[in-house]
Amino acid sequence: MKKSEVIIIGAGLTGLTTAYFLKQRGISAIILEASPRIGGRIDTYVGETGVTMEMGATWFGLKHKSLVDLLAELNVDYFPQHTKGISLFETMSFVPPQRFEVPESEEPSYRIKGGTETLIKRLGEKVGSESIILDTKVERIGEEKDELVVSCSGNKTFSAKKVITTLPPNLLVNTIQFTPDLPKNFKSLCTKTHTWMSESIKFAVEYKTAFWKENNYSGTLFSQSGIIQEQYDHSSIDSSCFALKGFLNGGTITLSREEREAKVKAQLVHLFGEAAGNYVSYNEKVWNNEGLTHAPYNGFVMPHQNNGHELYQKTYMNDALYVSGTETAVEFPGYMDGAVKAAKTIAEKITNEKITL
Repeated sequence: MKKSEVIIIGAGLTGLTTAYFLKQRGISAIILEASPRIGGRIDTYVGETGVTMEMGATWFGLKHKSLVDLLAELNVDYFPQHTKGISLFETMSFVPPQRFEVPESEEPSYRIKGGTETLIKRLGEKVGSESIILDTKVERIGEEKDELVVSCSGNKTFSAKKVITTLPPNLLVNTIQFTPDLPKNFKSLCTKTHTWMSESIKFAVEYKTAFWKENNYSGTLFSQSGIIQEQYDHSSIDSSCFALKGFLNGGTITLSREEREAKVKAQLVHLFGEAAGNYVSYNEKVWNNEGLTHAPYNGFVMPHQNNGHELYQKTYMNDALYVSGTETAVEFPGYMDGAVKAAKTIAEKITNEKITL
């Protein structure tokens, strides 16, 4: 059995940031991650042309101070989302789309230079690979004397005085057994808490040229009739490689990947011309199929439902179990900023020291 001061479950943005904050304050922690990679709901695909395409967390604003401050501390650069040019709003497939331009006065959103994974890689370097154990799925957590024992896949066992879970609450109570069991009201709340990204189908189409910019289109599209519901330019900061990226209609989860790709291609050609059909690659991620992120809800759950609930601010199992993750944040839950804020909150509780970036 491997012992540590603190065990963190999940190597997503919250888990990595928590470990980073704790390490700065002299507290050792190990991160147990079920998947073979770090990043969680941050997942950057790199295309054949070198363009980065975000299948997970992407945008943020300057109002997201916790995230912005962390980026500054880690020397991670970012740039404004391209919106210049004609944007489209499609109400019905048989009616020409409405055209509009985003006013320059509108608050811009930003993307991380080199892809959102740049932040994850930087945090991973700061935490150290020796503190991150991949392919290790937590199955049980139990009390043993004055410690918590964490049992994992592959007959791996760990123990610590403090355990921090950063899993989405609904996934937490559906995949891990607790001895003694967690309070019924807490477990019920978890099954009715929305998991950010869970229903999303994200896509990206990689191109050799930005034909839309050449024709004075921004690449931004909103549609009430096509498979693409939202779309934005996803070219690199130096305009050396190009892509369009966005969200597909969640109802198309019943279609095959090939069927979704065909519908995406048809909609893009219909709106932007034949050049839209000449792409390098089509990419997508159906988050509902990600068993390490999504678990079925107990009934219907609204977006952001119960995010930031007061029960997530409490500790459990004799004050040894801390519940964290973006869904638990009291500010901007479900966003990257919420993930960083949650990490700060838990690290402050454990160290009894205010964290100022």
